[in-house]
Amino acid sequence: MTKYARDEFDRVPETSTRQGVHRAVAASRRRSLAPILAAGCVALAIGLVAFLILPKLGFSAGQAAAVTAGGSASASASSSPSATSPVSPSPTPTSPEPAGTDAAVAPAASPSATPSATAAAVDKTQPVTIYNATTTAGLATRVGGTVTSDGWVLGETGNWGGVPQQTSVIFYSGIEQKDNAEALGALLGVDTLVDSAEFNMPLVVVLGPGYQ
Repeated sequence: MTKYARDEFDRVPETSTRQGVHRAVAASRRRSLAPILAAGCVALAIGLVAFLILPKLGFSAGQAAAVTAGGSASASASSSPSATSPVSPSPTPTSPEPAGTDAAVAPAASPSATPSATAAAVDKTQPVTIYNATTTAGLATRVGGTVTSDGWVLGETGNWGGVPQQTSVIFYSGIEQKDNAEALGALLGVDTLVDSAEFNMPLVVVLGPGYQ
């Protein structure tokens, strides 16, 4: 028993939870840490779920980023050909066509000019003399009809009285008569052409042996 008299501080109810000022403050501090610990446990549980369960279900940040990058790359690749495709094919088929057209027209014009020049060089008004150097009677007259029907002017016809010929020959007088001699040779089937000033006639046809 204390030797001092009891005061108001000694009158504490038996059911009171207070056991001094310092103990009351410590108890209140312990009660204030409970919500923080609960929040930490919840955060830890969420972290465990995010790292252990979600990757198994296919939810991961790396896969989402890869899918996003692949989608953007495919979108850019699909847009770039669409922008370039209408520009390049348009001039390509246009340029070769005029070149092919010019190349097709040029060969068609050149052959047409050649016959016209040859026809202009042939002068059918030059008289054609025909001699028969064969034993076939009337051959010169018959060949003369062929020459006349082709538009040529027929000169003298008769039998050949010169040196015996081994083949049919067309004599022409001067270079200016060469085109006429070639035209007659093509008409009568005579290949031998001779430039000769022996005759006083521009064109002389001598029908040699074997001519039909």
